Amino acid sequence: MHTIIEAVKQKYESSDLKTPEFVVCFSDLVSNDFNTLFRSLPPDRSYKAAAVAGDFHGRLLLPSSVHFTYCSWSLHWLTEVPKAAEGLMSVWHGGDERKEVYDAYLEQFERDMESFLKCRAVEMVEGGVMALLIPSLPAYWDPQKEYTVGSLADLLRSSLLDMAKKGKLSKEKSETFNIPYHVPTPGEVRAILQKSNSFSLERMDSLKSGTLLNVDGHVAFFRAAHQNLLTYEFGAETIDETFDLFKKKLQASPVYADPSNDRSLVVVAILKRNNTGALLNVDGHVAFVRAAPQNMLAHEFGAEIIDETFDLLKKKLHTSPIYANPSNDRTLVVVAILKRSNV
Repeated sequence: MHTIIEAVKQKYESSDLKTPEFVVCFSDLVSNDFNTLFRSLPPDRSYKAAAVAGDFHGRLLLPSSVHFTYCSWSLHWLTEVPKAAEGLMSVWHGGDERKEVYDAYLEQFERDMESFLKCRAVEMVEGGVMALLIPSLPAYWDPQKEYTVGSLADLLRSSLLDMAKKGKLSKEKSETFNIPYHVPTPGEVRAILQKSNSFSLERMDSLKSGTLLNVDGHVAFFRAAHQNLLTYEFGAETIDETFDLFKKKLQASPVYADPSNDRSLVVVAILKRNNTGALLNVDGHVAFVRAAPQNMLAHEFGAEIIDETFDLLKKKLHTSPIYANPSNDRTLVVVAILKRSNV
């Protein structure tokens, strides 16, 4: 945050403009330890700090209240394991089901990204900037000589299968267990971002992750990210042995001994909030309407009815020629300018 704010301050100062006050609103799930977060902030920081707990796939902040959004290493996490993948062999098993599971994950990732973008579009001012850092995989790498974060996930999953062979876990459960994240390729990210009616993609680069972790670093990183999930699914008593197996698999392969073999990528995307007058097509209307009430409808009627409800909405929009032409939209935006009166 310090780096971002200093860059903005320099921009104002170079233009002889008065530097504004800064308020940074941190966000995470309700289970996050916000007390530790605030204790870790530097006391001499040049911004006010606040926090809001909640899922960033839904609305978090007031409309038109955010000028800059920064999201790092979070968007690959999904709201749920895609229903089409439930009960199927996990994506790392191969065979006919592998593509089916992968496609289900990609579709879920696209749906979640669209919800994220639609909610941020409501919260951000016109011309606001959003920076996204998303872990990514190259379209190809040589598994005999190189590895990625996907390779590491495969080893963790194979460790679960080894635990099942030892009788420590259910074989059926370990084989069909799917982790709720999708690490996309840069092409998949670009395709989704370019479909947005609310944001323009100003710049996108694919960079090497640059983490350069050794074996112990990989184990610590993956344990921090997966321990709670695995504890919930398989029990706390399985965690130490699972990650011991994971470490042994890393140590057994010379590929992981050299951090320079890591071909993992990070997609850096810079987006700009379009004018509110951006014209939406039918898919845009469905995505926009879904982003706002989805959580409420799921609470009232159950998550299982959401997809079908919005499929019906889409069909109704398609059947009317009125909605086929975005220029028929007569929705207005009230812009009110108020001046503070003397007390």
